[in-house]
Amino acid sequence: MIDLYYWPTPNGWKISIALEEMGLPYRTHLVNIGAGEQFAPAFLAISPNNRMPAIVDPEGPDGAPVSVFESGAILQYLARKTGQLYGTTERERIAVEEWLFWQVGGLGPMAGQAHHFLKYAPNMEPPNDLPYAKDRYRAEVARLYGVMDRRLADNRYLAGDFYSIADIACWGWASLWQGQEQTLDDKPNLKRWLDELAARPAVQRGRVLSAEARSDVATDKAAQKVLFKR
Repeated sequence: MIDLYYWPTPNGWKISIALEEMGLPYRTHLVNIGAGEQFAPAFLAISPNNRMPAIVDPEGPDGAPVSVFESGAILQYLARKTGQLYGTTERERIAVEEWLFWQVGGLGPMAGQAHHFLKYAPNMEPPNDLPYAKDRYRAEVARLYGVMDRRLADNRYLAGDFYSIADIACWGWASLWQGQEQTLDDKPNLKRWLDELAARPAVQRGRVLSAEARSDVATDKAAQKVLFKR
C-alpha cells in the first residue's frame, strides 16, 4: 500500500482523488497542519519543505521504497507508475504537463492567496483587512478562471478530449470558487467541467477523505498562529 501523508485541503485532494481514480491501495496518515505536525522531523524527512501532501511508495521504480513530495510531482509519478491519466502520445503528455504546471505555478498559489486575504486575514489578531490585496488576488483568480473557461469551450477536459492529472490538479481549487468570491455566470464551460468532475465517484471519495478532521481556519486562532505566523 502507498502511504499518503495528507490533510483535507485542495492540494491534499489532488492525491487522494488520483489514488482513487487509479485504483491504487493506500494508507492515510493525517498531517494536522493547524497543529504544526508538518514540522515533525519524521515528516520533514519525507517532505523537506514542510508541506503536505507527500507519499511513500514501498514499491518504487527500482523495487525499493521511494518518497515523493510536491503534489504535481506526486501526480506525475503516479501517472507514470500506472500508465493512467497522462495521455497516450507525446503531444497529449505535453498538454497534460502544460496545464499541470499552470496549476501548480498559477491557479493554486493565486487561489490560495485569495483565500488568505478574503477569508483568513480579516479574522486574524489583529485583523488584516487589506482592500488592495483582496482586489489583487480576486481579480487574478477571475482572470485564471477565464483562461480555463476559454480552454474548456473547445475541449472536454483541460488537456484535450481525455481526463488527466491536469484536471485532478485544478479541480480542488476551482471547486472552491465561491470562497474566492468568483462567479460562474459568465463561465459556462468551467461550470460544466466542475459539475462533470464532481459527479465522478472517485472524485467524491477523494474529496471527502477525512473531511471531518479539518477545522475552520477563519475562526481557529490556534491554527492561524501555526499557519500564518511561522
